[in-house]
Parts: sequence; C-alpha cells; structure tokens
Amino acid sequence: MLIIEPDVFGDQRGFFMETWNAKRYRDAGLDVEFVQDNLSFSNYGVLRGLHYQQPHSQGKLVYVLQGGVYDVAVDIRVGSPSFGQWQGVELSAENKRQFYIPEGFAHGFCVLSKTVLFAYKCTDFYNPQAEGGFMWNDPGLNIDWPVKDPVLSDKDRKYPPLKDIKINMLPQWSEHNECQ
Repeated sequence: MLIIEPDVFGDQRGFFMETWNAKRYRDAGLDVEFVQDNLSFSNYGVLRGLHYQQPHSQGKLVYVLQGGVYDVAVDIRVGSPSFGQWQGVELSAENKRQFYIPEGFAHGFCVLSKTVLFAYKCTDFYNPQAEGGFMWNDPGLNIDWPVKDPVLSDKDRKYPPLKDIKINMLPQWSEHNECQ
C-alpha cells in the first residue's frame, strides 16, 4: 500500500494538482496500468466495503474530490506474511492524499463529511461474477472504524467474516508478491 501526498500548487484563485502522472508515479514505485475510472457519491455515515474481486483482482488509486472518508485496505492474499492486516487513512478534499491499494487487497471506506465525492482508478475492469466481500466489522480484523453505526447496503450487511471465506475464493500470494 502507498499513501501519496501529491504536489499541490495554490494561490488566491484556487489550486492545481496532477491526480495521475505515469512517469512520476512509476519513479515512486507505482508502475501500473489503469483501465477504468470510477466516481461515487455518498452521504455521511455510509460505509462501502469490504470488497474485492477474485479473479480479476483490482489495484486501486483512491482519492476524494469533495468531503472526507476513512479509507481501509486489508491484505487478503492467502499465504502473505501480512494476511488479515489492515491499514486505514483519512482522505479528504482538504488533505488531497491519494491511497494506492494493490491487487489482492480488500477495500472499503466510510464517509466522515456530510457528503463525499470519491474517485478511484482501477487496474482491471469491474467483473460482477468475480466480486466478493466480507463483513465490515469482522471481529478477527478489529478495524477501528470512526463510524460505529454505518449505513450499509443489503449486500454489505450479509457478508461473512473473512475466516469463513474459502481460501480458493481469495487471491494467492507468491514469494514475488504477485497475485494469482
């Protein structure tokens, strides 16, 4: 995972920043090809996740255009030394941070502001047959979400804990850190 603090150039008119520059990001260790951009709008307290695709795992570069979220990525690569570990980061229009979530990780976020515009670039296309998820408040992960009673979709409400997902339904880790 990689938290990116982009260069922001501001003055009395506003600001300018690059949200993606293949050469600059490659030089920083992020050498990926994005194939799809997504945008979501949500209200305060909405929690989306924890989602993944297997196969067709997606790397995601996520950031906020308006408002703020608490964003979480969980390593779900079977055999990984960091399997089940998570990282959370606050992303907002004010801090302009970007968060790169590699392939083989589950992703979710909860909305901290009245509304949020949340954008993300993906390294593979959305595939509804490959989508999966596990419960946002999985007791085995102990994620410290800042929203205690979130607004969830019916699908997110019904997901099992990570430990109940068959390992052949999760991405595999190899010594070369490649997902299979």
